[in-house]
Formats: sequence, structure tokens, C-alpha cells
Amino acid sequence: MAHDLLGQSSVEASLGRITGSATELVAGCDAAGILVLSGQESLSLAPSEPLVAELDQLQRKLDQGGPCFDAARRSTGERVFRIGDFTEAESRWPAFVPEALKLGVGSMMGFLLFTEDEDFGALNFYSRRPGAFTEDSERAGVLLASHAAVSLSAARTHAQMEQAVSTRHQIGQAMGILMARHHIPENEAFDRLRRYSQDNNVKLREVALLVCEQGGLPQR
Repeated sequence: MAHDLLGQSSVEASLGRITGSATELVAGCDAAGILVLSGQESLSLAPSEPLVAELDQLQRKLDQGGPCFDAARRSTGERVFRIGDFTEAESRWPAFVPEALKLGVGSMMGFLLFTEDEDFGALNFYSRRPGAFTEDSERAGVLLASHAAVSLSAARTHAQMEQAVSTRHQIGQAMGILMARHHIPENEAFDRLRRYSQDNNVKLREVALLVCEQGGLPQR
């Protein structure tokens, strides 16, 4: 499976392969998906069936009342969590469990993928049977979670690199505009961008965007 994941054409395809394989590799698993939180935003990735997206929506609605959201805010301190039987009272998530039971969930297992600043991801497995997940299930889940974490990390790194290249290009354009307009050398053009950024508490890339849009630095 590791070789297969390396051959996927995109991060989305890799994540879909991971959640799609869960029913084969994780004993008791009927459905799987990845929930990602970034600040106040949340995103469902690669749900293996509509039930997973419904459960993610339920956790969004309850906010602090769902296992993934609580793990994201480190209120449980767990990197692996399991709800063994949705037909029994659950003190940790008393609002989520009865609502998920109505949707047909019998048991659940989740793995915290990363926690960096306010960003968080969890790989979640669901079964329609109570008590479906065993220690063997958890070991298989750990392996899948490690692949999911690497895929998400690669996506994050790629996005950061793209943003860095875009920012550098924009700053270069802005410097060129100032150099041509004011007949100044490159280092002075950059200093003017930097000073405006510091004096007005505006990020350098945003100052560069203003220059590119307006043809110069805004008048103070």
C-alpha cells in the first residue's frame, strides 16, 4: 500500500486511497474519513461514504461536543480515542454520541494527525456495530494514520512553497515599479517597501500587492 500511495497523482488521491482502504485493513471498520480544522474553519477530506460527512457536520454543529473537535483543542490530551459502544452512556461526549447513534454508528476510533498552531487533523474510523474495534484495529489504524499525516504534511509544505514563490515574485514586481518610477536602485526600492510595511504594520507581501495594483506606494 505504501508503494501504491507514492504512485498517486495528488494528495487528494492519496487520502482517498487511505480512507478507501480502511474497510479492508482495519478490522470492524465500515467507513472512514479525515477531518481537518484550521482556526475556526473545518474541512471533510476523502470521506469513504456520505455517513462520514454527516458525522463531520454533526461535530461542527456541536463544536466542543465532538471527539475530533475536543482533541483539536487538546481538551482530552489523547492522540488516539475510541468510543467503544454508542448504545452506552458516554460522559466525554454526551451530546455527540446519541446523535451519532441515530445516524447508525455503533463504535468509533480516531487518530490525531498533527497539531501545529491552530491546525489539526484527525483520521476517523466508524463501525455500525458496537464494540467493533479491537487492539488489532488500533494497530492497523496507526499505520494508516501515519500515511495520512505524511500526505497532509506534504500538502502543507507544497502550499507554503507556492506561497513563498508567489510572494517573492510579487515583491520583485513591486521593487521594479518603484525603481522605474523613482529612478532608484534595487536596495532602496526594497528599503521603501520594508519601511512602509513596518511603519504601517502591514505585511510585506500586502505592501507589494498594493504597489502592483496602484503603481506605487500609497500616499501617507
